[in-house]
Amino acid sequence: MTYQTDNQEWLKEELANVSLGDLRLDWRLRDTGAKLAAPPGASINQACDDWADTRASYRLFDNEKTTADKILAPHWERTAQRAAGQERVFAVQDTSYLDYSHHPAKQGLGPIGSTRQETNGLVMHSTLLLSEAGTPLGLIDQNIWNRHQEALQHNREQRRQMSIDEKESNKWLPALEQSVKRAPAEPQIITIGDSETDIFELFAYAHSLQTDLLVRAVQNRALCAPEVGFLWEAVEAQPPVGKLAVAVPARHQQPARQATVLVRFTSVTLRPPKHLRSSMEPIVLDAVLVWEEDAPADVETPLRWLLLTTVPVASLADAVERIQWYRLRWQIEIYHKVLKSGCGVEETQLASKERLLPYLALFGIIAWRLFWMTMMARHDSDAPATVVLAEHEWQALYVFHHKGAPLPQEPPSVAQVVRWMAQLGGFLARKSDGAPGVTVIWRGWYRLSDIASSWLFFHSYPYVGKG
Repeated sequence: MTYQTDNQEWLKEELANVSLGDLRLDWRLRDTGAKLAAPPGASINQACDDWADTRASYRLFDNEKTTADKILAPHWERTAQRAAGQERVFAVQDTSYLDYSHHPAKQGLGPIGSTRQETNGLVMHSTLLLSEAGTPLGLIDQNIWNRHQEALQHNREQRRQMSIDEKESNKWLPALEQSVKRAPAEPQIITIGDSETDIFELFAYAHSLQTDLLVRAVQNRALCAPEVGFLWEAVEAQPPVGKLAVAVPARHQQPARQATVLVRFTSVTLRPPKHLRSSMEPIVLDAVLVWEEDAPADVETPLRWLLLTTVPVASLADAVERIQWYRLRWQIEIYHKVLKSGCGVEETQLASKERLLPYLALFGIIAWRLFWMTMMARHDSDAPATVVLAEHEWQALYVFHHKGAPLPQEPPSVAQVVRWMAQLGGFLARKSDGAPGVTVIWRGWYRLSDIASSWLFFHSYPYVGKG
């Protein structure tokens, strides 16, 4: 018998309104999902009770009624509910690649690297909704597909002549549309993207949807009157309005650091590219330049961001706020790391794309929960532990951590139980260690699942092992 903990029950609540077209399938999805959520990273074989349960779970992902969109639909509704009533939310988009090259028998995959790399898998484009504090509220859109080999054979000029509908970069537009459609009407929605989102068609589409964007520019676009010349030169010509210390995350073997940057901003009117001038009008955006002009000698790539936004920038305070918003973009990268490394979705033995898609949709929700728990410990640290754990879970964690000490009358805080959970995952909890990261928390969650199940069993049957 499996003793389900809150790490399982939350998913049943999240998927309460799922409708696969068969009540038995609905039940099976919630049951299988709950078991997979309890020890994130466990295989289907490990999570299920016995062979009959395992076989039923595999059949679930093989059923044509079990689709990714149907699984995600109730989660999208819950995400919108969590966002309702807020003044502003951020829809952060990014693309990641699921590598199944080590499972060559899988069907329906495609190339995910260059022709030289010979890697195969799936392309995943996610949109994560965040609060202003950076707390992940849930997915608002996710699309997964396989590339065709022909897509890698077009040269730059051929891609330039293709319409946006024929390019993979079109992925940003429907994700933007779905964010506006699924999010609640009350908060201001600002879509954030990296340099891949520097797409003129995206700017025009956001204008038509009357929604806001904040993207990192990469192209040196031509400007219209009254401005002259090109984008980068026009912004660089503006006088600095102040300095700012920016935390730069570790990337490409360079450690995390603090960068001191100069800030410039101005309004610009972007001229459409040549192939769009007959069908699209110029776009007015505000530009914010973040430039680390005096970078340390050991820094290979000084910080240099040019941000384009539909949200007006009229002061240094506005510019700094836009910069702070853009820094939230890294949350989507952490989410994808949780999905791949914490939940181990690249290790599944499911044999085809058709089976993988509903499986990945389910784990997309589980990965959000793991990430949410991490950020709750930072943004709402004084909340009671019952916000993230069931009563028996925090009690089992407390007794395990305190070597059998009596339970307190009131539950500890979210920050405290997440820290103890992280210690189960290898976090040392020294004064100099700061807040635990998501990696040690998901390891600790895995261990807590067994500890809490044992606690629940022995407290449900207090005389087991006696007499």
